[in-house]
Amino acid sequence: MNPFEVIAVTIVGYLLGAIPFAVIIARRHGVNILKEGSGNPGATNVTRTIGKRAGNLCFALDFLKGVAAAGWPLLGASDPTGLGVLGLIAAIIGHSYSVFIGFKGGKGVAVTMGGLLALSWYILLIGLLVWVVIFYVSRYVSLASICFGISLPVLAVGFEEKPVLIVFLFGIAVLIVYRHRANIQRLFSGTEHRFTKKR
Repeated sequence: MNPFEVIAVTIVGYLLGAIPFAVIIARRHGVNILKEGSGNPGATNVTRTIGKRAGNLCFALDFLKGVAAAGWPLLGASDPTGLGVLGLIAAIIGHSYSVFIGFKGGKGVAVTMGGLLALSWYILLIGLLVWVVIFYVSRYVSLASICFGISLPVLAVGFEEKPVLIVFLFGIAVLIVYRHRANIQRLFSGTEHRFTKKR
């Protein structure tokens, strides 16, 4: 890595991640997502507050932020994996602490998933399978996201990925669990919001 690459990847990654798509989408529906529901500017709160279509759009756009931040350094950089990881880290920080909305932000799950598509699609695929199984068994988005995060470093070790990716995914697991600490408390107290099928 040369200093120019590091600076460019970090700045671009942060600014991509900082784009507050949840806030933008909610405003188009006349809603301040920072003051509705959980107050979290992420796809889950958009879905609960506005609807499934808006939530899916928010998730897709946040996912693409991760793809772009981690993917473009892979196109000819001196250290593709290292710079891709750096770009994704910057995007997650930007998403979680966006300069555009007073350094508030979402939990970074969709951004992480997008970045993993670029860095290691098979780990993402298995991690998503974990998310889907846990969600459909429990109907808790938070629990599914926590299990998704924890599965990532375990899978990376199993696939004997590069140390930089293993360390990164371990850090992501810790961050996802930390960002869901309030959800964990609600899960233990039995007050966490649970998605149910509408009749």
